[in-house]
Amino acid sequence: MELTFPRGTLTPEFRAEVDAFYGPIFGWRAIDTPVMGQSCHLLLLDDHVGQFLLLAESDAPISSPGYDHLGLLQDTRAEVDSILEQCLAFQAHDDRVKIKQYKDDPTGSMTIHAFYVKYLLPIWFDVQSMERHDGQPLPGWTYQAPAPVA
Repeated sequence: MELTFPRGTLTPEFRAEVDAFYGPIFGWRAIDTPVMGQSCHLLLLDDHVGQFLLLAESDAPISSPGYDHLGLLQDTRAEVDSILEQCLAFQAHDDRVKIKQYKDDPTGSMTIHAFYVKYLLPIWFDVQSMERHDGQPLPGWTYQAPAPVA
């Protein structure tokens, strides 16, 4: 996903602040990369370079004044709680961290345990786990590299 910012936003200081939050808390790696003649900031969300956020500048930047969000599904409630604790600790010294905590939501055969967080990027992240009431793991997807071309 590309997230666009007003021109002049992606300064070295801004990039460092983004990295200082999303790197340690979510494990995202960041690199600067040229795209279409500008220096962008690429946040790599996984080891396969399959999931990423591209931060770029634009004359028409994104506007997300509501609770538009991307979901970050965690395997367990404990992982959600750990990320929340880290976000709260960061918020204690930087009030630009916005957090919206939710009560558990028992829905059908599972309970959703979640909170939203927003920091410097123009979108919220929904950090959640889904616990099935029968204790079975949720089916998930796994990355499978394409077969080599002969």
